[in-house]
Amino acid sequence: MAPLPRWLATTVCSPPVGSFTDQLAFLFLSPCPQRAVLGAVDLAFVVASLAIVARRLRGGGGDTGDAPEREALLPKPSPSVRPFRAAVLYALALGASAVFSAASAVLLALALFLLPNTPWRVGESALLFVHFVAHAVAACTVASERGAAAAALPLHLRVFWLATALGGALFSCSAAVRWAYGSLLVPDDPLAFVGLALSLPLVYVAITSSSGLVADTCAGEPTEYTNAAVPVPAPATPFDAASWFSFTTFSWINPLVSKGYASDSLAADDVPTVSPGHRAEASYALFESNWPTQGSRHPVGVALWLSFWPRVLLTATLGLVRLAAMYVGPSLVNQFVEFIRNGGTTWEGLRLVVILLVGKAVQTLASHHYTFQGQLMGMRIRGALLTALYRKSLRLSTGARRAHGSGAIVNYMQVDAGTVSYAMHGFHALWLMPLQIVVALALLYAYLGPAVLMTLAVITAVTVITAFANKLNLAYELKFLGVRDSRIKAITEMLNHMRVIKLQAWEEKFGGKVRDLRQTELGWLTKIVLFDCANTVVFSSGPLAMTVLVFGTYLAAGGELDAGKVFTAIAFFRMLEGPMYNFPQTIVNCMQAFVSLGRLDKFLSDGEIDRTAMQRVESSAGDSVAIKVQGGVFAWDVQVAGKEKDGQHDHHGAENGREEEGPEMGTVLKRIEVEVRRGELAAVVGTVGSGKSSLLSCIMGEMHKVSGNVSICGSTGCVAQTAWIQNGTIQENILFGQPMHTERYMEVIRACCLEKDLEMMEFRDKTEIGERGINLSGGQKQRIQLARAIYQDCDIYLLDDIFSAVDAHTGSAIFKECLKGILKNKTVLLVTHQVDFLKNVDTIFVMKDGVVIQSGSYSQLLKSCSDFSVLVDAHQSSMGVPGAGEQAVHVQNTGHSQATTVSEKTPPVKFKSRENGGTSDVAPTKEAGSSKLIQEEEKESGRVSWRVYKLYITQAWGWWGVVVILAVSLLSEGCSMASNYWLSYETSEGTIFSTSAFLGVYVSIVSASIVCEVISTLFVTFVGLKSAQAFFNKMFDSILRAPMSFFDTTPSGRILSRASSDQMKIDTTLVFYVGYAMSMCISVVSNIAITCQVAWPSIIAVLPLLLLNIWYRNRYIATSRELTRLQGVTRAPVIDHFSETFLGAPTVRCFGKEDEFYQINLDRINSNLRMSFHNYASNEWFGFRLELIGTLILSITAFLMISLPSNFIKKEFVGMSLSYGLSLNSLVYYTISISCMLENGMISVERVNQYSALPSEAPWEVADCLPSPNWPSRGDIDIKDLKFEISRDGMRRRLSSSSPRVPLVHTCLDRGLPNRLWLRSPCRTAPHKRGETGGT
Repeated sequence: MAPLPRWLATTVCSPPVGSFTDQLAFLFLSPCPQRAVLGAVDLAFVVASLAIVARRLRGGGGDTGDAPEREALLPKPSPSVRPFRAAVLYALALGASAVFSAASAVLLALALFLLPNTPWRVGESALLFVHFVAHAVAACTVASERGAAAAALPLHLRVFWLATALGGALFSCSAAVRWAYGSLLVPDDPLAFVGLALSLPLVYVAITSSSGLVADTCAGEPTEYTNAAVPVPAPATPFDAASWFSFTTFSWINPLVSKGYASDSLAADDVPTVSPGHRAEASYALFESNWPTQGSRHPVGVALWLSFWPRVLLTATLGLVRLAAMYVGPSLVNQFVEFIRNGGTTWEGLRLVVILLVGKAVQTLASHHYTFQGQLMGMRIRGALLTALYRKSLRLSTGARRAHGSGAIVNYMQVDAGTVSYAMHGFHALWLMPLQIVVALALLYAYLGPAVLMTLAVITAVTVITAFANKLNLAYELKFLGVRDSRIKAITEMLNHMRVIKLQAWEEKFGGKVRDLRQTELGWLTKIVLFDCANTVVFSSGPLAMTVLVFGTYLAAGGELDAGKVFTAIAFFRMLEGPMYNFPQTIVNCMQAFVSLGRLDKFLSDGEIDRTAMQRVESSAGDSVAIKVQGGVFAWDVQVAGKEKDGQHDHHGAENGREEEGPEMGTVLKRIEVEVRRGELAAVVGTVGSGKSSLLSCIMGEMHKVSGNVSICGSTGCVAQTAWIQNGTIQENILFGQPMHTERYMEVIRACCLEKDLEMMEFRDKTEIGERGINLSGGQKQRIQLARAIYQDCDIYLLDDIFSAVDAHTGSAIFKECLKGILKNKTVLLVTHQVDFLKNVDTIFVMKDGVVIQSGSYSQLLKSCSDFSVLVDAHQSSMGVPGAGEQAVHVQNTGHSQATTVSEKTPPVKFKSRENGGTSDVAPTKEAGSSKLIQEEEKESGRVSWRVYKLYITQAWGWWGVVVILAVSLLSEGCSMASNYWLSYETSEGTIFSTSAFLGVYVSIVSASIVCEVISTLFVTFVGLKSAQAFFNKMFDSILRAPMSFFDTTPSGRILSRASSDQMKIDTTLVFYVGYAMSMCISVVSNIAITCQVAWPSIIAVLPLLLLNIWYRNRYIATSRELTRLQGVTRAPVIDHFSETFLGAPTVRCFGKEDEFYQINLDRINSNLRMSFHNYASNEWFGFRLELIGTLILSITAFLMISLPSNFIKKEFVGMSLSYGLSLNSLVYYTISISCMLENGMISVERVNQYSALPSEAPWEVADCLPSPNWPSRGDIDIKDLKFEISRDGMRRRLSSSSPRVPLVHTCLDRGLPNRLWLRSPCRTAPHKRGETGGT
């Protein structure tokens, strides 16, 4: 075999002397000209890209347009778009370019540090630098094309990719030839094959993307969900309109930061909207489109991965770039030490400083975009999950509703969705942190040799301990989550039935149940936190143990330690502290996310209402039947495992192959045969429990249809037996989303007998109704929901016992004006016990034991149906029984003319009404300036008060706890500094005199540092848990003692938000924030002092930069604090709306209002996402600037080290100073971030504390007024000069009465008078102004 030409086997750049063919072969196959040609291609691409950008800037850019604020419910991509293919192309293009760029950056750093100082290193470094810049520009170009709806990728980009692939092929050909001859150039030739493999995807993208790479935001993610027929342009958001420089430096959020700083407060309207592709509807549409159609054990995880894997790939690439740039600084420590010790040219020193500056700047840039993109992905995941959970709650079957309950679903929305969204970003740490450790150890191996392998023993021990701890911790997590769900469910039940609890004086009983659950929850939480503390101590002490073992092994093997090796190793070991410290928490977060995913899987795969149980048919001219049930057999909660219902299953339904776990019950309705003709008034009667309400439910499609057919012709409206009222004004409840038509509206008000009620209210129909109609009487709620149904103008009305809560006079008026008046041409199916009205209905259905036993007219049934005759006779006998009104009450009211005496056999209970001398009973007041009963949620503004900080840190053990934490933190930092000073002192002369003394002192100092760490962590943990429990007890006790008016005017979502998410933050997050903040502040001061001690003149530059730090911090915290508060304020309406919808889901479905309620939910979620998005952006805006300032401090110090005279430099501390300085920028950032996170976390303390000092009821027991042991002795009730203040309608009433001991007392007051208030007055749930009630 002929020998290889010299120019092919070496790196020479001189061309051979020979023929033109030899010259051409040299040009394309020799390593040196190959690199020159490839570098020229890279430079040409960069120049072309800059020219195109400059031309666009001169042209003013293109038009921007976004989707409208309110978009379609479930928008679908255009049929011409192929989202999966677009996603693949986008991911290939962006991923390959980013990997090329990151690999070039890593190889550039290695070439500068490891290659000898020859011309080849200069050429190799120049090529790698140009390659890094070119592929970075290519990645940016790909990302910039995300908003170009169907545009092809730029021609110059595709040509560049093809040229890169051609160059990779030439490199690989040369490498293959050298390989065949056994003359490989290492590592160039192996890397050539890798480069060719990476360039092949770019060739595919370049060829196939000429007609458009993407048609959406990112990898198949929809950007525009709008009606193409009616385009509604919207202004571009600051994020969308940002230039690349603004996007890169987060400058696009400057206006919001400036506004927050200038005003010291932000309103919700001050915060811009989020991009269309980041809204909840877009994220949910993507999530739903990727829901697995085949059976899957983890459908939520699969759908999230298929939906967001391009974002995962993007954040992974940014993480790799950050990881690569992270090693530049530690690799320079030894070279700086050698330069200072041995001297060198100015150019060499400047080269080191420039490389340090660029490396740290790239690390800062990649780090913050990695975090921001991860948080953005998490935000979109949270939006998708919240939307999916709400949508699922609208369609849950009855059994599933019972199994989960409102409280558990609140936890799914508040906690589980947040846990999963956070972990989807954080799971990168599961592979990035081990990779960071492996690369650091590999680089350490170059300095310390086989001694580095001793670190494997530490890593193995740490891994085993962590695996064992996490196995136990996972079981504790499951127990903790279960108990927490039970606590939230118990609190939800209490809030929903607080009036009953207070009437029965059951506060202590129910409060004790919640406290017991909280104690159990705190027990599991304590175990979890202690395991977290143990993991933290093990991982944080791991690098220290590694240092001792590696240095000891290296010295025992005969190696010599000098300052360069020691502090290079220290710098690398410092890099291990972060991953080893955070890795246990990452594992815990991922385990929590795994548990939460399981809970979400179960809920989103649970049973839904069978939409085929009821069929809506089109009306025809000859069809006179409105409601028809044939052979119907229906049941509650019966689920058939794996059975598909006519092939129609929802994406989140049973097609996943999951067996339903709901309880199986017997059939409720059997052999149902019902037919109601159009325009007919039909009634359903029967004894209690005969199945009347169930019949209406089966017609509405709410029950499981075992067999038979149900068909409805026309739109439906219903009035449920239990009134469902929304939190809003009376007018909003009646309109129910329909436009206002004044004439019809007033007609409905008259027909439902609401005129008199509205007259008595100060703001009439603008009066706001409390949560679930809590400030209305039963009759008022029933008539309002009847008015709501009538105003919708439906074809068919299903009315369930609408007369149950109204008096006879009002009932008669409603029957006449509504059923026989405004609804005379409608189809009405009425469930009733009022036999008097049955003579005027067309058809009567008699039910018994779940069966329609007979139907017909009133007269027919009296003759032929004995069960119906029994019902009629029972009603007539109850109305005419002697003594039925025997104990009635004479009612007199001076403000009205009516006075009724039912019986006078017993002394009457007289009501005297007097106001201002007895001249008036009703005195309207105009003190109230607003009709709103439910006010906007209270939100503090400005800085979190120092009183809140003091309240939290002194809650457990007063100021002594703070002193102990501070003292232990000082000791720990002192030990850490002492260990490094000892290393610096021992290696200052180049050799270590006594190995045993050196290691003995070092081990002692390290051990003391670990002990201080253990003490500090445990103490902070116990202080935090005790404080958390104290805050919960204060809030819960305050809520229990709050008067009923507080619950009338406070949505339960506000209370639940504080009891769940805010309390969770106090339990698990603030536990560590205070200790971290103290210790990190001490570390910053020590790091700056040590960094500047070598070249003390650097203080002159450092002080202004530190002042700039403080300036940025003040601007940032004003905005971040307000955005955090707005996050909390906008989170509660999401829960309020869900709780309200969950209770009224059957009504919503019957009226066909799912889309409207879904849109309201989207608006509220988007409002919360808007605050989260800009809060994330402001965090990275701040962090990016802080880390750049830290990089400048380090670079200035390094520059002064190489430029100042030797008498200014303390050479023995150069390595130590640099090793501390390398971590300074991130340390300063995390310190100030922790302080800001602490302040934002204190907002949770602030919110919880708001409900810890609520106005209280009178004491439950008054020592001077305790009743005698034999009370009550007679059963009399005395009411003396009792005055009511009723703020909702501005009326005051004063009543006095005395009721003797009688077996039964009737109160018959005119409609609208305070019947319920009088009955509630002995129970102290009525709003007393003065007077007293008592009994004997």
